[in-house]
Amino acid sequence: MKHIVALAQMNPIVGDIHANVDKVIALTQQAQKKFQAELVVFPELTLTGYPPEDLLLRQDCIEHVATGLQKIADTLNDGVVVIVGHPQRGDLALYNAASVLTKGQVIATYQKQALPNYGVFDERRYFEPGEESCVFDFNGLPIGVTICEDIWEEGPVLNSVMDGARFIVNLNASPFQYDKPEQRLEIVQGRIAQAGVPVVYVNQVGGQDELLFDGGSFVIDGKGQNILSMPPFVECVDAVTVSYDEPPVVQVKRVGFPEQLSKPDADVVAQSVYNALVLATRDYVQKNGFKGALLGLSGGIDSALTLAIAADALGADNVSTVMMPTKYTADMSLHDAKEEADILGVKYDILPIEKPFEDFLELLAPSFEGLAVDATEENIQSRCRGVLLMALSNKTGKILLTTGNKSEMAVGYATLYGDMAGGFAPLKDVSKLLVYRLSNYRNRVSPVIPQRVIDRPPSAELAPDQKDTDSLPDYDVLDVIIEHYVEKDFSRDAIVALGYDGDIVDDVLRKIDRNEYKRRQAPPGVKITARAFGRDRRYPITSGFVKYHS
Repeated sequence: MKHIVALAQMNPIVGDIHANVDKVIALTQQAQKKFQAELVVFPELTLTGYPPEDLLLRQDCIEHVATGLQKIADTLNDGVVVIVGHPQRGDLALYNAASVLTKGQVIATYQKQALPNYGVFDERRYFEPGEESCVFDFNGLPIGVTICEDIWEEGPVLNSVMDGARFIVNLNASPFQYDKPEQRLEIVQGRIAQAGVPVVYVNQVGGQDELLFDGGSFVIDGKGQNILSMPPFVECVDAVTVSYDEPPVVQVKRVGFPEQLSKPDADVVAQSVYNALVLATRDYVQKNGFKGALLGLSGGIDSALTLAIAADALGADNVSTVMMPTKYTADMSLHDAKEEADILGVKYDILPIEKPFEDFLELLAPSFEGLAVDATEENIQSRCRGVLLMALSNKTGKILLTTGNKSEMAVGYATLYGDMAGGFAPLKDVSKLLVYRLSNYRNRVSPVIPQRVIDRPPSAELAPDQKDTDSLPDYDVLDVIIEHYVEKDFSRDAIVALGYDGDIVDDVLRKIDRNEYKRRQAPPGVKITARAFGRDRRYPITSGFVKYHS
């Protein structure tokens, strides 16, 4: 016998339960029309979106989910079964669940057993683990249901097979990380090597606050062969044919063809990360109801890359830029900023800030009398820009995108209420060296960033002849130290043992620890590495640990 199993790689809106329910119904109908699908599998917690966080503590949220689940079941015809993720209220606890729906009925429900509680995951705050497998009969084929983390552990899949499953569906909300697709494939193939059954892996797609879900759903047959790979960063539906005999010998073949993707770039990591940043920015802006995006252009590489991301995410008509020069702004910066805006066709304005800057200095002169000029004056310039940009954001309804990168945020090379002012930070988890890789990748697609911007030494242009290296080590040194301390938890001595100067390491680590208070006040930005600042890396603001670095 043969049946069509469809994978619905869906982009939900967290908390918009009724819209998510309607999308499940629409994608199910699409799968039936396009593939004649008889089973349609959706991601983890589809009805609430992932992660719903403390919405799960609201009884009315759970009630809306129950109503929506029944609405989906009531729309199904005799020829289709749907598996959809949702929170489920039990007698004494809340569960991360997946239900099997047929015409008007919920015929089976599985409760997730392996609850992740590390990194960005906090599931034990909300859910209790399930204890039993769920194997249901799909026209003679026993199918086992698992959810996300279940497949990263041995027990749930093997227990389902012991209970008779000959085919596994795994519902996921697995966030993007530049090396995550390979990890997922390796884990699933490992489970198949143990269990010997095919696995359908369906992942959520779309941006949610600091998280980005990349989709990339796939199907692996019982021999570990990849039968279907769905495109990343795209909401779509695809399907496989499942054939089986009695006793069940299951074979899986691909049907359907996803949309054609652009030819992979030589730098696959840069291509993947760039596409992730575009989707994350688009979803954050659109899901939160902004009219577009606004950013300050400096003529530097960070703002140039942020502009390219914004234009690709939202379209040029929905992006505005502002250049705010002072006497320290180089002529080439003015020229390059305008060229960037002209190439992409976005709105471009110039608002010189020399006068408001001088007005602030005049106002503060009595209070500053006898005190030397220092970073305070530099920060006032940045804060003048922040005031203007936020005023424009308020007036136009466009979100202000900040342009700072992870390297700067790590060591506090940013101004509170100045260049840190804004609503979303696309480059928050992107190191400076990766900024260069992404810029070069985007220029290979089509040239949008002047080569001079990429080649010139980076500068904040807040003082005469200023360069980033006046106060920071070269980025090829700085970024390696940040990576090992922030993402890999290396000690000071372990980093020095890699060959880095002890004084430089001490200085960088002190800056990282002492600037946690700034990062707590920074706008959200999408996570793309193993350890992002924000909900992923959680360190105390007040901490004496810094003294152990020297």
